[in-house]
Amino acid sequence: MSSRVGPAAALALLRRRTFGPYFAGNALSASGTWFQNLAAALLIYRQTHSALLLGVLNFMQFIPILVLAPWAGGASDRWNRRQLLLVTQPISIALSAGLGLLAAFDLAPPAVVIADAAALGVVSAFSAPAQQAMIPSLVEESEVPTAVALNSMTFNLARAIGPATAALAVEYLGIPAAFGLNALSYLIFVGALLLIGPRPQELADRPAGGHVRASVDLLRRRPQLVVFLVIVAAVGFASDPVNTLAPAWAHEFGRKDTFGGYIVGVFGAGAVAAAFVVAGRVGGSRRRMFATLLLLGGGMVVFALTPWLALALPVLFVAGFGYLASNTHATSRLQLGVDPWERGRVMALWSVAFLGLRPFASLLDGALAGAFGLRVAAVVLALPALGCAAWVAARARTRGWGQARAEIPPA
Repeated sequence: MSSRVGPAAALALLRRRTFGPYFAGNALSASGTWFQNLAAALLIYRQTHSALLLGVLNFMQFIPILVLAPWAGGASDRWNRRQLLLVTQPISIALSAGLGLLAAFDLAPPAVVIADAAALGVVSAFSAPAQQAMIPSLVEESEVPTAVALNSMTFNLARAIGPATAALAVEYLGIPAAFGLNALSYLIFVGALLLIGPRPQELADRPAGGHVRASVDLLRRRPQLVVFLVIVAAVGFASDPVNTLAPAWAHEFGRKDTFGGYIVGVFGAGAVAAAFVVAGRVGGSRRRMFATLLLLGGGMVVFALTPWLALALPVLFVAGFGYLASNTHATSRLQLGVDPWERGRVMALWSVAFLGLRPFASLLDGALAGAFGLRVAAVVLALPALGCAAWVAARARTRGWGQARAEIPPA
C-alpha cells in the first residue's frame, strides 16, 4: 500500500494512464451535466417562476434511477461496463443536443423540458452504476478509497466549476448553447473511455429469482452495507436544497437567477477541497464520520437561517466539505464490502440511495419551499444528516456499532 496521503496520493493516481483520462473525461462530462441542469431549471423558472415545477423537474430526472436500479445494477455486473457506457453516452448526446435545438426555436415548454430530463434519467440509471463499479478495475485495491474520492471530486469539481461557467454561458450564449455544450461533454467522455484500459471484468451469472431479489439478498448477506446506504441517502437529501432551488436562492439573497450557479459552485468548491484532504486515507474513523456529517447538516442549517450572503457562502463551503467527505467514506466502504462481480449491483443500490431518492427530496424541497419558504425547506432537508451524525455518535459509544466499526477502520 502506498504511504502517500492527501494531495500527493491524489496527484500520483491522476498521472496514471489507466485513471487520469477517465477522471478528466468524467469531470468534463459532469460539468456538462450542470450546464444541462442549470439551463433546464432556468428555462422552466423563467417561464413559470414556480419552485414546485423545479422540484418536479428534478423528480422526473431522478425517478428512473430508483425504478430501474435492480435491472441497471444487474446489467453492469453481467455486461462489459465500458461497452455499456459506450452505448449510453451517444444517447445522452442526442437528448441534450435535441433539447438545445428545440429551445433555440422556442419549442421547449416546461412539459418538453421535463420529458427530456426523464429520458436522460433513464440513460443515467444504466450508466451511473457502470461508472461507479468500473473504478476498482482502474486502480489497485489499496488505491480504491483515493480513486473513489477523486471520482466523487469529479462531480464536485463540476459542481464548483460547472454552474458558474454554465451561468456565464447562459448569460452570453443563451440557454440552447448550454444544452449543446453538455452534448459536447458527453462526446469527450466517450473519447476518454476509448483511451483507458480497465482490467478484465469478472461477469456475474444471471441471478436466480430476478434482479430485485438478488439485490435484496445482497443486503441480507451483508447488513452492514445498509448503514452506508442510509448515510449516502442522508447526504443526498441535505445537499438537495442547493441543487434544486439554486435560482430561487439567488432571488432570496437579492441577486438575479443566474447567480444560482455561483451558489452551487461554492458548495462544490468545498467538496473539491475535501477530496484532496481525504485522498489516501482508507475509510474513515467513527469520529471523522460524525464530524463530516455534522459539518454538512450544521452548515446547511446555518446557511438556511442566515440573511447575510457574506456569511452564507463561507458556511456553504464548509457544508460542501462535509458532504464530499461523508459520501466518500461511505461509498468506498460499499465498493470494498462486496466481491468484484457484485459491484455493479451494490453501486446500483448506491445510485438509489444517492440519486434515486432525490426525486422525493426534490418534491419535498419544492413543496416545503412553496408552502413555508426556502429556509424552512433547507432546515428540514438537513435533518437526516444531523440524525445520522447523532446515530454514529451514539453507536460509537456502544458495542452496537459492531460490524459498521469493522467497515470503517480508524484512520
